[in-house]
Amino acid sequence: MMRLGRHAFAEDATLMMAIVNRTPDSFFDKGATWDESAALSRVREVVAEGAEIVDIGGIKAAPGAVISEAEERSRVVDFVAAVRSEFPGLVISVDTWRAGVADAVCAAGADVINDAWGGADPELVSVAAARDVGLVCTHTGGATVRTRPYRREYSDVMASVVADVMGYASRALEAGVSAESIVIDPAHDFGKNTFHSLEVTRRLSEMVGLGYPVLVSLSNKDFVGETLDLPVGSRLTGTLAATAVCALAGAQIYRVHQVAPTRETVDMVWSIAGRRAPARAIRGLQ
Repeated sequence: MMRLGRHAFAEDATLMMAIVNRTPDSFFDKGATWDESAALSRVREVVAEGAEIVDIGGIKAAPGAVISEAEERSRVVDFVAAVRSEFPGLVISVDTWRAGVADAVCAAGADVINDAWGGADPELVSVAAARDVGLVCTHTGGATVRTRPYRREYSDVMASVVADVMGYASRALEAGVSAESIVIDPAHDFGKNTFHSLEVTRRLSEMVGLGYPVLVSLSNKDFVGETLDLPVGSRLTGTLAATAVCALAGAQIYRVHQVAPTRETVDMVWSIAGRRAPARAIRGLQ
């Protein structure tokens, strides 16, 4: 069983995690959901499309203006409370590396702490344990928060990913986080060049075999854009190709901008793999 806060899912469930940015400078939507009313409209849209999780972020991952903890809280805490009030059955995730922000959003109703920066704040595991919420453990190769990778080298990138996420998971368990609430993420692009992210994608089954649900955040990433020489906004086909490879390997959670095509891709691949029955199968039977 996978347990994310107050929500439980079967071991073979696949979940769409829709991105909702509370930032004025996000790389994909360019601040389209900076205004709270627009952000709530986005939540309603992705829920209607079938997203089981929304992932709310108050700071873009890329370098930029310094955002204080107080400012980050102002962007996400009240918004989490508003989403929880309107959607009591929705899994709410918050993309933050700060323990103080994580504690505040969990008090407001969040179910998951999505730490994209690999445990940069060592107190985050204690918050996840105390609040009994899900925790996403990522690999960044020790990258400093909000920096781009520069000439990163790994003798074996997947070995580094496995060591780091399992080390993070171990720290979470020691702090009291339930094993059912731990999710691992190779963190495509984070601390990696395009060759690293491509290798992680084709070797993802090594992560799936570790026993924790695997989350992949592939949507419109730079490794897709560089591989196909396409700008942000033109990377859906490449994203879905990478999604299909990760789905075949057994990834369970997909952090996405475009929910519907990702759900169709994952469902089709899981049916090919024999993990999901077709929605209907009458051809040749009637």
